[in-house]
Amino acid sequence: MSLRVGVIGGGLAGIRASLDLAAKGHSVTLFERKNKLGGLTWSFERNGRSFDNGQHVFLRCCTTYIEFLRDISASGTVTLQKRLDVPVLSPGKKAAHIRRNALPAPAHLGLSLLTFSHVSILDRLRLGPAVIGLMRLTLDDPKLDEISFGEWLKKHGQSKRAIERLFDLITIATVNVCADEASLALAARVFRTGLLDANDGGDLGWSKVPLTVLHHERPLAALKRQGVSVKLGMTVTSLSQNEKGWTVSTKEGIEEFDALVVALSPHGTKDLVGDDVVGDLDALGVSPIVNVHLIFDRRVMDLPFAAGVDSPVQFVFDHTGASGMNDGEGQALSISLSAADDYIGQRPEVLIATFCQEIAKLFPKAKEAQLLDAVVSREHRATFRGAPGQGAFRPDAATKKRGLFLAGTFCNTGWPATMESALRSGRSAASAVCAFEGAEQLVGVKETVAS
Repeated sequence: MSLRVGVIGGGLAGIRASLDLAAKGHSVTLFERKNKLGGLTWSFERNGRSFDNGQHVFLRCCTTYIEFLRDISASGTVTLQKRLDVPVLSPGKKAAHIRRNALPAPAHLGLSLLTFSHVSILDRLRLGPAVIGLMRLTLDDPKLDEISFGEWLKKHGQSKRAIERLFDLITIATVNVCADEASLALAARVFRTGLLDANDGGDLGWSKVPLTVLHHERPLAALKRQGVSVKLGMTVTSLSQNEKGWTVSTKEGIEEFDALVVALSPHGTKDLVGDDVVGDLDALGVSPIVNVHLIFDRRVMDLPFAAGVDSPVQFVFDHTGASGMNDGEGQALSISLSAADDYIGQRPEVLIATFCQEIAKLFPKAKEAQLLDAVVSREHRATFRGAPGQGAFRPDAATKKRGLFLAGTFCNTGWPATMESALRSGRSAASAVCAFEGAEQLVGVKETVAS
């Protein structure tokens, strides 16, 4: 039985749900209010160069995202490290590296952690109890969501300095809050899946092309190949349920569907379907992300990316190739600031001046370079706030409304608000629709037999 399914929201969750449903033979219409797909992963043009709204990365353990890249014929548009290597810089000091070797996990990080010079030798020796403790956790245990990662780390012998200089490097970038504010459930998922369970799980990947190419043009072509009707620039104003299914209203008219997948932000989902369906999504909170993009007249960083400690620079990426700049034209750097509550309200010129100075502290070549251009991008509601207790407010794909399903990073995936979580939620929503289809067929059989 083929269903008419409406998918509302063209971010990664909505794209994944649409592709899966179309592959199962359903008639799918995807509504997106913007003129391009990609949701919170997008790029923009300025002075002939392309800038991403944020440095969206993935890990080798993000299997759903890697499969998505294959499905949209985009595997060749990304870089994926052959072996994890994260240079960590501090002003005036030699870089330390978080890198893996060929040993089985978790021994593959042992040498790297023992030589991580940004924390004391004593702190390095104390990492053992935390690693062993993380390995012993049951990731699906709901009790993990009752305490913060920082609290748990302190109970396992970790100093404030070790938490800030090592654990927060990863926690802030993935959970979008610091360890003291992060749910142990989410942080443990990241550290276990990304770093401790498999030797290669933490290998880092990022796009070589603008996000508009990666998450709009490639998915749009894939959706069209699957026969999905994609309606860009079309805002859904209301939904209504009837005996046959659902009516979707837009300014252009109404359309009828057997089932719907709402794949919007928490705020957008709440406004469209109501608190009585999704619960108190406001309780999830929000955490912002800010990116400062700097264009220099020469190369100032001889690394593809780096992390910073004792510096407001969290991560900085060489965005030169993806920006469209030619060799010898200069260098484009993108500074990514997660959990950016302290920066979200600052004026662009203040952020640009601050981070020009901070980049020069990490990369002395920048002191002699000329800044050709700079721009700041912000996402005020980038992610939900991954604090303890978040799991109670994250809804499942199936709702109490017949034929209405949800997708989005805020849904109950067990992952923090990442691209992987978005895609997993879209896949779960599509599976729930297919289960609904099967249930509907069974109902029809029972009614026929009864008659």
